Formats: sequence, structure tokens, C-alpha cells
Amino acid sequence: MDTKLNILHIDMDAFYASVEEADNPSLKGTPVIVGGKNKHSIVTTCNYEARKFGVHSAMPIFMAKKLCPHANFVPNRKDRYDEMSKKVFEIFYTITDKVEKVSIDEAYMDIKDIDEKPLDLARRIQSAVFEKTDLTLSIGISYNKFLAKLASDWKKPKGITIIDHKMIPDILLPLPIKKVHGIGPKTEKRLNSIGIYTIEDLYALSEDFLTEMFGKKGPEIFQRIRGIDNRIIDTKRERKSLGTERTFMEASNELNVLSDYLKSFSKEISESMKEKNIYGRTVTLKAKYYDFKVITRSLTLNDDINDEDTIYNTALILLTEINLDKKLRLIGLTLSNLSEEGAEQLSIFRENQK
Repeated sequence: MDTKLNILHIDMDAFYASVEEADNPSLKGTPVIVGGKNKHSIVTTCNYEARKFGVHSAMPIFMAKKLCPHANFVPNRKDRYDEMSKKVFEIFYTITDKVEKVSIDEAYMDIKDIDEKPLDLARRIQSAVFEKTDLTLSIGISYNKFLAKLASDWKKPKGITIIDHKMIPDILLPLPIKKVHGIGPKTEKRLNSIGIYTIEDLYALSEDFLTEMFGKKGPEIFQRIRGIDNRIIDTKRERKSLGTERTFMEASNELNVLSDYLKSFSKEISESMKEKNIYGRTVTLKAKYYDFKVITRSLTLNDDINDEDTIYNTALILLTEINLDKKLRLIGLTLSNLSEEGAEQLSIFRENQK
């Protein structure tokens, strides 16, 4: 196992909120919550000042207002965030082309061919990004992706943390199991049900037991908590889906209103797909009711598509499967099962997900 510190995980600090502060310096030092001012909206993200009051992403705005009534609430500006993300990644690519973009504000970087101390390089990246964008970021340095990502979250904001092989497993043992890549909420709940709450608890379980409990994920978890992660930096990482959603200012179940949203979504998705020269096969409609119940409906086509009309017509089919007796507070549309080439086939089969 290579234990040289060759991997950086770079994570922008409260990215959307930080962009708002950079564009409007009067917001700095105050709680900033991105996601809309209407009580039916949800929090997209918030800065660290707001988090001190218990505000977090995906929280309904009305709850955020109760926790932090004096916060500055600003609407989501996706185009602006995309623009700033592009500027940040351009800086990353001046360092190396071995960059794996995970999301709009997160990346891994392979630095094994760079003749510079990792800590000095991390500081240089932080300085360059701040100088050109007025944005801050945190960086984790380690010898694999799991540990680098763990490190980047250690001293937010503006942190740089190193995890080397000599710190394993001691640094991991006290951590909650949700910190392990591959353990989501459902897996965490299953482990909690048998008395496993920390990585130290998990460490006592055999590989065979974890394999029996979680299938092929079991050996990966067994290795990961021992500091082993063989995933490579994937510079051609494929996006799994492309979509958008909206939270309504007023809950609605009017067919013409919902159809207009789907038409707009279809146009937005199609334009983005064509710009990237990619296609998709699975159209998914997401709906959140006024009581916060969420359902999805999907159709998987044997045709690769990226045209607005087909996406929209498929979305309308899915809309007929949604119970509109109750009003919706959110609707979303996603195209997934992506590829770079379109293949013409004719049949269609259905997937329903609840």
C-alpha cells in the first residue's frame, strides 16, 4: 500500500453562501441563508454564522427563520455559482490536470507528480483561490481518497489537515460510523440496531460478518476503517444524472402550473445535455407534498435522448401517475442513465419507485 501523501481533497467552504458574501461584502460576518425567503422554500446552504444557530441545508425556511430570525435570506443563483465554480476549477487545472470533479464545489487532486511539499501546495491553492475569487476552501491531505476527504472536513473553514499512515487507526476509532464512505443513513441505522455507533465498534467486526451483512460493500468498509482505499483519481468521472427542481412559493396541484414547470425543466435539461454532448435514458419525476412526503416516478427508455420534447412528454406521462388530490410544495425532473452517444432503439419499459 502506497502511503505517500499524494491525494488532496478540496472542499469549498459554504460555497453558495460564500459567493453571496463575495458579491455583497455587507453580508460578511452575518448569518447568510441561501434558498429563498418564502416559508415554503428550503435551505440550499448557509454560512457558518448561521450554522451556529442550528440551521442546516434541506431545512424548511420557516424553521430556519425560527432558529435565526435575524439572518440574511438570499435566493439561489445557480448561474452565478456555476460561473464561480468554473473560475475555481480553472485554478486547480493550473496545478495539474489530474483533477476529479466531484461536484460544483468539491474535487480530488492527484499530486504525486508535483515536486512540492503537499502542505506548501495546499497553502498555495488556498491563496490563489482567495486572491482571484475572494472564496475560501478547506483541504485534506492523505494517501487515499477516503482519508483525504475525512481530513478536509476536520478544520472547516479555511482548514488544512494531514492524515498520514502513522495516525491510523487511532484517529479513526472515536469517529461516528457515518463518517465512513459507503455508510449512508440506512446502513448507519442497521449498524446502530446491533449496537455499532463508532468506528471502534465497527473495528471489532470480522470481514466475513460485514460481507454477510452488506454484501460486496462489506469488504470495502472493512478495509476503509483500516485506512485502505484503492479508488483512483478519476479525471473522466461520469455524471450520474442531470436535473433540476423547484420549491413553490405557494403549494399547488394545478395541472397547468405543474406542466409549465416541467416544460421549463425539460428545456433547461435538454440545453445542458446538448452543451455537454451527452444523452440519457431514465426520466424521473420527483414530487414533495405539503406534508413533506416525497415520491418519485421513473420511466426508462431504450432510446438515448436529450431533446426537450421527448423529455417533456415523458415527464407528462409520469405526472399522470402522481396523486394531485393533495397540493405539492416541490416538483423536480431528472435525466439519468447517461452516456456520450445516442443509440436508437424502440421499446420502453417502466420503473415505479415509491
